[in-house]
Amino acid sequence: MHRFDNSFWSVLDALVSKSEIIIDRPKGTAHPKYPDFIYKVNYGYLKDTASMDGAGIDVWVGTNGQNIDAIMCIVDLIKRDSEIKILIGCTEEEKAIIYETHNETQYMKGILIRR
Repeated sequence: MHRFDNSFWSVLDALVSKSEIIIDRPKGTAHPKYPDFIYKVNYGYLKDTASMDGAGIDVWVGTNGQNIDAIMCIVDLIKRDSEIKILIGCTEEEKAIIYETHNETQYMKGILIRR
């Protein structure tokens, strides 16, 4: 098994740089279906892309610039799917929040892969 090499991150950089980032769930707002869940980091998607759920590729956008920091690989038992979420400009604190967000229930688990 190999660690991700620079070509993986270069392709991801190219995808993000050629895509418009849409923040449809800004930090501090509630989830549309689960009003008790408040986003602690800006969340959105890359316009005109597609992920496993048919929607745009998900992104978490932090407060530390525009570089891709990491990805989260997620398995969701309720939706019965898996996908990646791209972390852009996230501080270490924001990465920890995102990791905890995707691991706080028994129905969703994720791993953080750092660049």
